[in-house]
Amino acid sequence: MFDGLDVTGVGLFSPQLTWDVVRRLQDTTRMKLVLKGIETREDAELCLRHGVDGIIVSNHGGRAEESGRSTIECLPEVVDAVRGRIPVLVDSGFRRGTDVFKALALGARAICIGRPYLWGLAAFGQPGVERILEILNREFELMMRHAGVTSLVKLDRSFVVDRRRT
Repeated sequence: MFDGLDVTGVGLFSPQLTWDVVRRLQDTTRMKLVLKGIETREDAELCLRHGVDGIIVSNHGGRAEESGRSTIECLPEVVDAVRGRIPVLVDSGFRRGTDVFKALALGARAICIGRPYLWGLAAFGQPGVERILEILNREFELMMRHAGVTSLVKLDRSFVVDRRRT
């Protein structure tokens, strides 16, 4: 798969990660190809042009560049660019059910959680992971009730206030 590709030092911001690599991955597998690290409308449009099956809006937890926009700030722009043609997931910083509510309201199809389940796993093993997921689900359901939303299909951007514009 990597014949003819220089993958030396390939990392988060490697110039060796090109659309040619994406094409080769697509040619190598029948699995869906989802790209992580998309933060802008322009990159989302490139993903569509190159036949990517899904996008994960991510700033890699801020470790790559922590002075940039948060993923929740990037999400609406990417969702608007994709216009429902492929799924948009989001990760980085989701710790509460209210975070999940906001991301879904802004158009994410799913939310990736990393640290919360790892904390549960490290502290209590599988029961800890299950408990973390129960807590997130309970908080999300409570937020849905507080907002008066009876179904995910009724959840939209009107439920999120952009304080930068007030």
